[in-house]
Amino acid sequence: MRILGVDPGLRFTGYGVISVELKKGSFPLIQLVEAGVIRTHQNIGIAERLRRLYRSLSDVIQETKPDILAIEKLYAHYRHPATAILMGHARGVVCLLAGTNDLTLMNIASTHVKKAVSGHGHAGKAQIQRMIQHLLGLKQLPEPPDVADALAVAIACAHQQRAVK
Repeated sequence: MRILGVDPGLRFTGYGVISVELKKGSFPLIQLVEAGVIRTHQNIGIAERLRRLYRSLSDVIQETKPDILAIEKLYAHYRHPATAILMGHARGVVCLLAGTNDLTLMNIASTHVKKAVSGHGHAGKAQIQRMIQHLLGLKQLPEPPDVADALAVAIACAHQQRAVK
């Protein structure tokens, strides 16, 4: 099974595709397929940014052929409602891609993602980067942190799939 994890944003959208082999009674065997970041610039307007995000992630889906698209549940801090609204635009594009490509869409709480990867539901970005590097046997930290976050979402999804099997 292949899982595409996405950390959506308007400036940076991290993505990571992993291959997962589920074995009864043991942890899933996970291998990195592809990971990266999609960058857009605020001076091109929101419609163009969302179009570029859609096209870029469409290409990733066509090339890697995931079975599941995993994304964090939307969290909004009451002090920053505009951030949540803007994030919702990018997140909507990702959800649309799941639907138009007949992918199972998994929404995972950020605390579950962090706990699945680090053992602690409130781990920081640097800790997540180090754990992703360790879990996937990477020579370098995944950069920018959005890539590590996307891979963490995919790994958390793999653990949830193991629990369901």
